Amino acid sequence: MRKMFMGVRLRSLREQRQLTQALMAQQLEISPSYLNQIENNERPLTVPVLLRLQSRLGVDPQFFSEDEDARLLAQVRDAIADMAADVPTAELQGFVQQMPALADLFTRLHARCRSAEELSIGLASSSDDRNRGLASGLTQPHEEVRDFFYARHNYIDTLDTHAEALHARLTGNPGASKRKAAGGDPATLNSTELIPLLQDYLQETHGVRVQKRSGGNSATLRHYDPRAKILQIDTTIEPGQQAFQLAIQVAHLEVGERIEEITASAEFSGESARKLTGIGLASYFAGALVLPYRLFLNAAEQLRYDIDLLSEQFGVSFETVCHRLSTLQRSDARGVPFFFVRVDRAGNISKRQSATDFHFSRTGGTCPLWAVYEAFAQPDRILTQLAAMPDDRIYLWLARSVTHRRGGYGTPARTFAIGLGCDLRHAERLVYAQGLNLKDPSAATPIGVGCKVCHRNDCGQRAFPALDRPLRIDPNSRQWEPYPIDVQK
Repeated sequence: MRKMFMGVRLRSLREQRQLTQALMAQQLEISPSYLNQIENNERPLTVPVLLRLQSRLGVDPQFFSEDEDARLLAQVRDAIADMAADVPTAELQGFVQQMPALADLFTRLHARCRSAEELSIGLASSSDDRNRGLASGLTQPHEEVRDFFYARHNYIDTLDTHAEALHARLTGNPGASKRKAAGGDPATLNSTELIPLLQDYLQETHGVRVQKRSGGNSATLRHYDPRAKILQIDTTIEPGQQAFQLAIQVAHLEVGERIEEITASAEFSGESARKLTGIGLASYFAGALVLPYRLFLNAAEQLRYDIDLLSEQFGVSFETVCHRLSTLQRSDARGVPFFFVRVDRAGNISKRQSATDFHFSRTGGTCPLWAVYEAFAQPDRILTQLAAMPDDRIYLWLARSVTHRRGGYGTPARTFAIGLGCDLRHAERLVYAQGLNLKDPSAATPIGVGCKVCHRNDCGQRAFPALDRPLRIDPNSRQWEPYPIDVQK
């Protein structure tokens, strides 16, 4: 652990708890003068003091986490680049480490400013009511939903623990006991075995009858009639998806009010973002019910996070396993902090969940050197990559393409690339680190957060200049290079 100077953050914590220096020093078993030196950044925050903050004052160690700093630093750097400014990294790091609340406020103000600029452009282009309404939609509700989960490390404790307790109840009923009598473990029911248990639970607890139907070319996987209390499930989808759809209905019936309370207490710009978040929370509960936290985490640790083996054991898809792995951040039982993305061939990111600090720029898009895009060229094969970001942090990425097929002849299949990544310091816990040189920084592929905000001027894959540094194409090499100093002036 490197030396951490967290004086301002510690002083803010003390003021929030309404403690004097003398009283906090007494609880931490240090002298008031020593505490004063820590608060003034004359002494670093040591591990023993950090542990006492956790045990005596109940402070989550994440409050002083380097990952938290990296998350916020990436967002601040993104905002700075968007404003075509150039601020030294050392200043940005000091800003984030010492004044995280102000740094967070800065990023939120930048987001509001950007939305206002987009709105004004839309209004200026047309004065009729229809286009004015379209312009107001530029606030992008789905980005607010991403921020909601991002701020919570992609973990919602109240829903996760409720789903885990419900799974325990389901596996303890007589139907699950039959599996135990046959020599199986009822605690690790796969999705196929979980389906009848969920159907019985809906019938017995909520009076809902489940009917199966063929969806054909319909995009509707689940239809619920609240008056008749009939739930129709498409039987053409895989068992894992059927179990997931049943679990979503359980979420609406059982924790719907709790989901409404969570969305009501959060800050959203409009009702659209609030409703989308409610849908996301219901899906979160469903994933936690099909893949209960501790059972899934223990299996992941034992199998060294082998996604194919986890998929086989729990009877769910590769994508579902990756998504659940990105949510294992319970305070007393943390898994590897992953970031999860799903992209299409055009580069659109349709899913992005992060339990840690990896941050792709909204301004600059993504990097063509990223292994996730190579997955389309090698279907069904898991690719691995050590990737170095501009801030010199190295990540382990694994990627694989997945294809979803529904409907009859002529119906196009949907193909995506799934990416799952983690910081290099966690890589040895993964089976995918085999054969990779984790000790050699030069083995990592330099990637960026998008050409518009990336400073790698020697990259042959640059699509256009960075926003904060004018570039030109060299007539001989045909590569991007900075303009001469006199031209920049």
